[in-house]
Amino acid sequence: MKASQALAGNLQKVLTDLIELHVQGKQAHWNLVGTNFRDLHLQLDEVISSARQFADRTAERMRALHALPDGRSSTVSGGTRLEQFPAGLTSTKDTVKLITARLQQTVETLRDVHDEVDAEDPTSADLLHAAITRLEQLAWMVNAEVMAPSAPVTAPAEA
Repeated sequence: MKASQALAGNLQKVLTDLIELHVQGKQAHWNLVGTNFRDLHLQLDEVISSARQFADRTAERMRALHALPDGRSSTVSGGTRLEQFPAGLTSTKDTVKLITARLQQTVETLRDVHDEVDAEDPTSADLLHAAITRLEQLAWMVNAEVMAPSAPVTAPAEA
């Protein structure tokens, strides 16, 4: 099978946000300070690893479909839907909010392209399913760091 321009474009959108999530996770990881530093530092390793693995799988799927993935920094910074991560040291509390938001934004990209990807290539949609499942799990786990026991479980915490 050869990917249409639409399929290749949708997978590129996913790839771009996954690469950016990986890079922003590293930025957060290196500049994290505050209460529960070590726990969040280790959680960020999981976010980074998952983003990197799903980016690699997406790029390799694109190549299997005779499409060209573009992971160059200029392409990623120009095409990502994720907001830029702030410079400098970031508190654990702020990092939880920032990373949860970026996980959710990446999932939103995956969901936005899902149906069109699935219509052309259900195998590629399976990759999206796996990424959505893992990134949503990570968003829940990271966000739990700041949730109060009385918080509604249907919405992210506003700490």
